[in-house]
Amino acid sequence: MKARLQRFLASDEGAVTVDWVVLTAGVVTVIVLIFGAVSEDTLGLAGNIGSYIGSQ
Repeated sequence: MKARLQRFLASDEGAVTVDWVVLTAGVVTVIVLIFGAVSEDTLGLAGNIGSYIGSQ
């Protein structure tokens, strides 16, 4: 039993998966933050363009 526990603790097969999950979560977080910062200005600009086109 002790040998199995030592093999389990020494195994690093799942470490790459954990790295990819953390990396993906970081990228998604950055994308969401950028989208949140840009979306309001984009909607305002689209409204201004729509008003301008409607007045022509």
